[in-house]
Amino acid sequence: MTTNVDISTNYLGLELKCPVISSASPLNAHVDKLRAIEAAGAGAVVLPSLFAEEAEDEELEAAGLLDSGDEFAEFASSPLVEVDQGDQGTNRHVVLVQQAKQALTIPVIASVNGSHPGNWSGYAGMLARAGADAIELNLYNVAADPGQSPEAVEDDYLTIITDVKKAIGDLPLAVKVSPFISSVAHFAPRALQAGARAVVLFNRFYGPDLDLEALSVHPTLALSTSAELPLRLRWAGILSAQVPDLQIAITGGVHSGADVIKSLLVGATVACTTSAVLSRGPAEISRMVADMRQWLASHDYESVDQLRGSMNASSVDDPEAFERAQYMQILHSWN
Repeated sequence: MTTNVDISTNYLGLELKCPVISSASPLNAHVDKLRAIEAAGAGAVVLPSLFAEEAEDEELEAAGLLDSGDEFAEFASSPLVEVDQGDQGTNRHVVLVQQAKQALTIPVIASVNGSHPGNWSGYAGMLARAGADAIELNLYNVAADPGQSPEAVEDDYLTIITDVKKAIGDLPLAVKVSPFISSVAHFAPRALQAGARAVVLFNRFYGPDLDLEALSVHPTLALSTSAELPLRLRWAGILSAQVPDLQIAITGGVHSGADVIKSLLVGATVACTTSAVLSRGPAEISRMVADMRQWLASHDYESVDQLRGSMNASSVDDPEAFERAQYMQILHSWN
C-alpha cells in the first residue's frame, strides 16, 4: 500500500495543498473562520460574492446620508452622526480580500456575481487590485424573459466573461454556471475562448417558498446533500473528456472524502464544499482530506493527478446512449 500520497494540485495556475476548496459561504466573510478553515486543511477559499446591485444600493444609501448632512449641517444643533463608509458596498469586499490575504497562506479567490453585461465588471478589477489570487465569476441569472433566446442568454454570459477578464488582466478567472444552460458542452469551450480558465459546476438556485397563511413569498435556504453530486459528476465527466484545456471545479453535493474522490475520478481538478462546513463546521474538511488520503493509499495511488479523469466520458463512445441505458437499467430494477 502506498503510504506517501501527494494530494497537492494546481487549480487556476495556483498551487493547492489539496483539491478541497471551501467555497463561498457566510463563514468565509469572517477572518477567524477563514483561519479555522485553513487549519482544517482546505486548499483554497472562495470569499462571499460581491453582488453589484447590493453594493450599489449600499453606496447610494450612504451617499444620500452624506448629502443630507452637507445640506442641513449648518442648522443642526448637535454634530451629525458620522457615516463610516469602510463597511459599505464594494469596500467591504475589498477589505475582506486584503484581510484574508494577510491572515492566510492558502490562495484567496474573490467572487463576483453577474447576470447582465454592465459597468459592474469593474468591481472584479477592484477585487483583483485588492490582492485576490483569482476571480470566480458567478453567473447567477434566472432567464425568465420568453423573448430572449438561448443564444442571446449565452452571448450575454460570454460578454460578461470577456469584460471581467479585461478588467482583471492576467489574474486567472473561473466561471460558475447553472445546470440550466441549454447546452453546457457548447458553452464551456466558448467560455474558455472568452478568457475563463475553469468552470465551476454548478450554481444552486435558492427558490422561494410560499407562506400559505400570509399568502406571501419568503426565501428559503436548503443546504445540499450528496444526492446532488451525480448531476455534477455527469457533466464534469463529459466536459473533461471534450474540453481538456478547461479545468473543472465541482460544487454542490460535496460532503465526504468519497465525494471528493468521485469528483476527481470524472476529471474535476478540485471539489468545493459549502453546506458540509456550514452544517458541521470547518473540521469537516479535515475528515474529507483524511478519508481521501486513506482511500488513495489503500488503492495504491501515488497522487491525485494519477487518479484524475480515469473515469471520465472518454471511455464512453456515446454519452447519450450510456445515459439512456443507465436510466433503463434503474427502471427495470424496480419491476
